[in-house]
Amino acid sequence: MFNDNGSFLVAMFEFFIFLAWFMCLWWVFGDLFRSKDLGGGAKTLWVVFIIVLPFLGMFVYLIARGHGMNDRTLEAQQEMQERQAAYIKSVAGGSSASSTAEDIASAKALLDSGAITQQEFDQLKAKALASA
Repeated sequence: MFNDNGSFLVAMFEFFIFLAWFMCLWWVFGDLFRSKDLGGGAKTLWVVFIIVLPFLGMFVYLIARGHGMNDRTLEAQQEMQERQAAYIKSVAGGSSASSTAEDIASAKALLDSGAITQQEFDQLKAKALASA
């Protein structure tokens, strides 16, 4: 298959270029479908352009829309992080206002039962209000 080391190195270089192109193509399609400022028709035209003329289409996309790729990626990650935080909060015990009130009520019950002192109650109340 390979006659000498030179042909092997050329094959490795070609394989590397193909993988780099494929990774760029993956990022371009991901950014294209993540983009909220493009409608369905514009996305379809970009996809057809990239499929029909792969190298030229990808380079034109990177020149035309590459400046906002990082912003769209960060926006998507921030949105995902906010949804994850909302889910964790909903599973962990609801909203912070109700959990703050519950924390203060449970501390008041401990104070009334004599399990804690007034100073400890004030510390627990301050901690609950600070975390809200």
